[in-house]
Amino acid sequence: MATKTPSTTANQQQGKPGLRKPVFVKVDALKPGTNGHTLIVKVVSANTVLNKKPRNPTFRGPQNLNTKISECLVGDETATILFTARNEQVDLMTPGNTVILRNAKIDMFKCSMRLAVDKWGRVEVTEPAEFVVKEDNNLSLVEYELVNVVEES
Repeated sequence: MATKTPSTTANQQQGKPGLRKPVFVKVDALKPGTNGHTLIVKVVSANTVLNKKPRNPTFRGPQNLNTKISECLVGDETATILFTARNEQVDLMTPGNTVILRNAKIDMFKCSMRLAVDKWGRVEVTEPAEFVVKEDNNLSLVEYELVNVVEES
């Protein structure tokens, strides 16, 4: 007869999986094509790119909402990068705010890196951080080129 060990946590006994502690990364550690990053950054500037009204106001649902896109320069003490804020995220990204970006991903746009948070991520405003943003190291200004490697056998 098998016995259960009492080493299970309270969350697992209730049927919930255990949550992992977030691992915060610095901006200079971001690489193209990666995702799942958690960062604490300050918003340096915000520039509205698109503020579009719905085409057909008689329809209901998510296609009838205003579309807002803003490019925000965010950074920490190591580097800065452009963050693409969408819809509700635009209101949170005001210059001077300190935000936590959870499950952020790196998108490539015109051969440069952009940071984005999709529907699976989260943008939270937090208390002001103590660091000074290093603005002279902008990772979005670095151009990347896709190189196909041919293996010879």
